Amino acid sequence: MSDKKKLLILSAVAVLLIVAFMFTGLGNNWDYALPKRGLKIFAIVLTGAAIAFSTLIFQTITNNRILTPSILGLDSLYMLIQTILIFAFGSTDLTWMNKQLNFVISVVLMVFFAGILYKILFKREGENIYFLLLIGLIFGTFFQSFTSFMQVLIDPNEFQIIQDRMFASFNNVQTDVLILAVIVLVLVTLYFIRFMKYLDVLSLGKEHAVNLGVDYDYTVKRLLIVVAILISVATALVGPITFLGLLVVNVAYEMFRTYKHSYLLAGSILISIVALVGGQLIVERVFTFSTTLSVIINFVGGVYFIYLLLKENKKW
Repeated sequence: MSDKKKLLILSAVAVLLIVAFMFTGLGNNWDYALPKRGLKIFAIVLTGAAIAFSTLIFQTITNNRILTPSILGLDSLYMLIQTILIFAFGSTDLTWMNKQLNFVISVVLMVFFAGILYKILFKREGENIYFLLLIGLIFGTFFQSFTSFMQVLIDPNEFQIIQDRMFASFNNVQTDVLILAVIVLVLVTLYFIRFMKYLDVLSLGKEHAVNLGVDYDYTVKRLLIVVAILISVATALVGPITFLGLLVVNVAYEMFRTYKHSYLLAGSILISIVALVGGQLIVERVFTFSTTLSVIINFVGGVYFIYLLLKENKKW
């Protein structure tokens, strides 16, 4: 089967799941339920696209299929930001309650952290990309530890509020936040287009990319900023979904046996949308909201991550 036919099939499955989500169990509440479900679906599509997009770029840069942008510590930083806001101002403060302000603060701080990290580590020419990953992992562990320490100190009632932010949720996404996210993602995508042509070459590795005329350091720095913004927006919009990118991008690699990133990007985004919409349907219709979507995604993704590790280990 050709890659184009696979994309068409994935598109059809995504559309069918979206229609099923929108119209299943509506009853007589169309005026109220349809706009709410429409916002939820839009948030799901936006988040799924951003996470799949960023993870594929990140794995291409690092030339490693078992890494995700979460290793940079942005998910841990997001939880630290939410904990600090609660610790400093309380759960009734405007900074916490106003979702637009909370979204802007979270995205700006995460992108600022990533920018400082890149600036320091890429100050000298020839800095190893894996050194960046190691430092990101150390910072992520530090953020998690500091977050846990602060959560022990705050009021138990406010800790319950922070717990809600630990898991991705599409139930209370506001229109204004979605508009902000769309604006940022559109601008980032337009900026990324100029680097799209380099992805196929970057997947060959640094040496081959340099020999083929790619300004490797310049391109990688810009693409890492794109990754940081995409993952920051997705995390600030709905919360952390650690293993989603790993899961959908590796499924795309298995489904599309090609080096062309035009197919891999489209396939990853569609698989991500199918996974999120299908998962949300299961959460609402099968588990009746007794669990969250991120728990299901992280469980499946964690099992698949272990499978990938065992698979790679056999090769050695």
